[in-house]
Amino acid sequence: MAIFSMVLSLLSGVALFLFGMSLMGDGLKLVAGNKLEAFLYRMTNTPLKGVALGTAVTSIIQSSSATTVMVIGFVNSGMMKLKQAIGIIMGANIGTSITGWILCLSYIQGSGGIASILSTATISAVVAIIGIILRMFCKRSVHKNIGNIMLGFSILMTGMQTMSGAVAPLRESKVFIDMLTMFSNPLAGILVGILFTAVLQSASATVGVLQALSVTGILTFASAFPIVLGIGVGAACPVLISAIGANKNGKRTALIYLMNDLFGLILWSVIFYTANAIVHFGFMDTIMTPVTIAALNTVFRVATVVVLFPFIPKLEKLVCMLVKDSAEELEDEADFDLLEERLINYPALAIGQCHRAMNGMSKKLRKNVNRAMNLLNDYQQDKYDKVQRKEDLIDKYESRLGDYLIQLTKREMNTAQTRQVSLYLHTINDFERIGDHASYIAHMANEMHDNHTNFSQSAWDELNIVMGAVREEINVTCNAFMKDDREAAQRVAPLGAVITNLCDELKLHHVARLSKGECGLEEGTVFNDILNSFGRIAAHSASAMMALMKSGEEDPDLHIHDSKVYPTDTMEYYSYFNEYRQKYDIDAVNGGDHVVSMEPEEVE
Repeated sequence: MAIFSMVLSLLSGVALFLFGMSLMGDGLKLVAGNKLEAFLYRMTNTPLKGVALGTAVTSIIQSSSATTVMVIGFVNSGMMKLKQAIGIIMGANIGTSITGWILCLSYIQGSGGIASILSTATISAVVAIIGIILRMFCKRSVHKNIGNIMLGFSILMTGMQTMSGAVAPLRESKVFIDMLTMFSNPLAGILVGILFTAVLQSASATVGVLQALSVTGILTFASAFPIVLGIGVGAACPVLISAIGANKNGKRTALIYLMNDLFGLILWSVIFYTANAIVHFGFMDTIMTPVTIAALNTVFRVATVVVLFPFIPKLEKLVCMLVKDSAEELEDEADFDLLEERLINYPALAIGQCHRAMNGMSKKLRKNVNRAMNLLNDYQQDKYDKVQRKEDLIDKYESRLGDYLIQLTKREMNTAQTRQVSLYLHTINDFERIGDHASYIAHMANEMHDNHTNFSQSAWDELNIVMGAVREEINVTCNAFMKDDREAAQRVAPLGAVITNLCDELKLHHVARLSKGECGLEEGTVFNDILNSFGRIAAHSASAMMALMKSGEEDPDLHIHDSKVYPTDTMEYYSYFNEYRQKYDIDAVNGGDHVVSMEPEEVE
């Protein structure tokens, strides 16, 4: 029964410690606002700055895992490069050791005078009282957050005292002494450090438990050292879990965190235990205290970073070898590599590079629109996930190209070049909006699949006819842009007008079906949303092609509105309009064979 009570008390101390650390860290992040994130991805232009910043930020938020997860998010979104992330992660490994030094305060004891004032109980009580006053009575959120920080610190200290009190009787236990002796076996100690930290998901928490055990007076250096070696590897578990949904660079960032500690574990265990076998260090039986535990943890982490720091480029290459890019991903990155900043001083070359990168964007866009519409007839979860991934890529194209083109506008260019840059800015906006609507169509297909929503057969037939027209329009649009084919571009506006008319007609047909009870209200809403997305794709395609056609004019209207299909009075326009109206005639299929619009992703 005594053992059960001791374990329960120890676990309650761990719970208080983890909650206090979380509360303190969250409060610090809220007080800092978005400044931590801004520092992380703006102030890392050199590896040394990255290490310093990672150390500082982790010291503030008290969690190397939280810092690394934040960095994974930046790398995943493209805001930070992998090389920048490595420095921050190394710094985070140093910063997390600061918690051990803070915890040393919880072991200040005394019975009178200044020692009594500085005792843990007094400090925790004063900090808790100030914290609760700030939280309960202050109106400004910043003061409330400071109150949370102080309460978190107090709870953390109380948790440490609870853990220390729980394990104090163990100093007389022969079983416990034997168990610690077993930890003197390096392999057993390393495994305990890894497993215990993986369960707690916090290196600081494991160090705290180790400091609590040291108060028993029977924890030796030989037992503590291998556990400290294993702590870093165990702390990588939550980081690896957070990278499950990340892209390749996000996964590489998480792997860097693991490799940093894994290399440290292997390197120092081999060096230390080899040297010990030869020299037989006399300090192996030295009794550890909370201060020496904190010092050991810090020295180990700093030494690891010092050794690995010169090899940051090698680490980057290694993780890139372990997590390889597919041919498609290499192609994507090749498009972004075209936007070379040194070419900005040569506008003619830079504009040509932009067009090549936009060709890559248009190819991805065409495939994604076709892929999204295929989901309506044949839903597959992996295809849906791919649509969303490619939509993120299309957004990245728009962002990178937009930034590059804006930089070009600040350079001296002739009239034709200025016009070309303006029209490209307009076009990438249209392409990005088309990508958004493709993503929404995929989302609607996902909702229909999950909710088992279905249309009547006549509704499906009509929808597939419009789908075929949208496919042709996006294919003509992308091909015309890539080949700079103004003659083909003339076909898009009349086809867009036909699609708009078809969408309006189909909405009326669906109202009629609703009134007859052939379709429900939910199906009607989904049907209209899909048609609206088709109409928007048609409008933005026409807008992009109007920009292409105007690019050859001497004085084009650069303020092309992107929300309308533009009819003209030319014979070509009406000829194409009548051609497409006959080709996509709804009445021609009513009562005939069923229509299914499917097209391979790799359509040319």
